[in-house]
Amino acid sequence: MDSTAFILGHTPAAVAFVVGATVVILFLLLGSVVLPVKAVVMNFLSIAASFGALVWIFQDGHLAGVLGFEPAPIEPTLPVLLFCALFGLSMDYEVLLLSRMHEEYLATRDNTHAVAEGLERSGRLITGAAAIMVAVFAAFALARVVLIKAMGLGMAIAVLLDATLVRVLIVPATMRLFGDVNWWAPRPLQRLCERLGIHART
Repeated sequence: MDSTAFILGHTPAAVAFVVGATVVILFLLLGSVVLPVKAVVMNFLSIAASFGALVWIFQDGHLAGVLGFEPAPIEPTLPVLLFCALFGLSMDYEVLLLSRMHEEYLATRDNTHAVAEGLERSGRLITGAAAIMVAVFAAFALARVVLIKAMGLGMAIAVLLDATLVRVLIVPATMRLFGDVNWWAPRPLQRLCERLGIHART
């Protein structure tokens, strides 16, 4: 109980640190305040889906016979570990995708073209890298320790969803709908971008 209380007490600070660092770094990379926030929301989608799958499998006991374990409550440390690991992995794909779109947008100032070209150029790379990671993480399902088994399956599910539904469908669709708003930043932050050599659109 003390261990669980400690984890619950410190989890908000850990989540805030990871999210805050991600937003700042993406802003410095892209010169936009919209895309970092959208990236965080997209990451939460894939991570939440992974958490739901873990509850369905390990806590509710579905696939227990196939994977060889006894259903039990999720280990309290698992969500925190998964969140930190998956946020970094998911952001990898986001940086690959958005940086390519950013390059095209700076060259053409056409958001629709930038989204399409960025997805076309980086989609194959994202799919290949995700396939390798899903295969590696899924192998952890063979482990005898339930925590390791759950960690591997959780990461495999999250990466699979992230690289298919989120990065190649939801992200481009929302960026297409937002248009030039994707690349917006307040005037003071635009001046900061100019000093740092990042070009932000007014």
